[in-house]
Amino acid sequence: MFRKNHKYGQHILIGCVSELPEEQREYLNTSWSGVFYREFFSRLDEEAFVVLYSDLPSRPNVPVNVLVGLEYLKAGFGWSDEEMYEAFLYNLQVRYALGYDEFGKGHFDLRTLYYFRERLSRYMQEKGVNFLDRAFEQVTDEQLAAFELKTGIQRMDSTMVGSNIRQVGRLQLLVEVLQRVQRMLSAGDRAHYSEAFARYLQGHAGQYVLHLKREEFPGHIQRIGEFMQLLLGELSECLTSTSSWYERQRKLKPVVN
Repeated sequence: MFRKNHKYGQHILIGCVSELPEEQREYLNTSWSGVFYREFFSRLDEEAFVVLYSDLPSRPNVPVNVLVGLEYLKAGFGWSDEEMYEAFLYNLQVRYALGYDEFGKGHFDLRTLYYFRERLSRYMQEKGVNFLDRAFEQVTDEQLAAFELKTGIQRMDSTMVGSNIRQVGRLQLLVEVLQRVQRMLSAGDRAHYSEAFARYLQGHAGQYVLHLKREEFPGHIQRIGEFMQLLLGELSECLTSTSSWYERQRKLKPVVN
């Protein structure tokens, strides 16, 4: 269930930021984190994302401006998901940029971000609407108006962020397919390919991409593609004779193009 984030503007009197010496508070406010908070995070229109959520009574969503903000920070700093999540939990500048005055507030499981990415990708597939592009344009338009900048200046876009999400989703899907294929193999084939499958069976597909950075994704996708080609060549007769194979693959719904 969608709920707009109203809490980030309600600064607490006693917290990590308020307890800093005045000079450090001023530095925090004028650093990149303060600029990001004022010029991106606070301007983001969360209600544009409401269609991604059910209108039935349910647990409120993690704030959209926090999730979108993390995606942009990840792209900007070149973090892996693991590095991004650790920065959100323990880095005061990152938390300040996302509207938090102290540690311990706003905690959510990393899977929540994966589910949010899936919603974004699925809606883009079905409706042709890229919410990240729209959000960036909306924020940029407000900045242009606020600073009275000339609109002839070329607008920076959110290509990198969208590309990151597509790469993550693509790799997660491939890992999930391999995990399902492994479960369908006979005991003998599982034993034969155990070493090749091992790296893809250590937790769910989201955990596989947790430590990877942007530049590492193409190599992993290439490696999985080659492994899949090997399996199709060596096990094609076995797989095509298994009716459940077709049924399982029919039910797989890719989350990205």
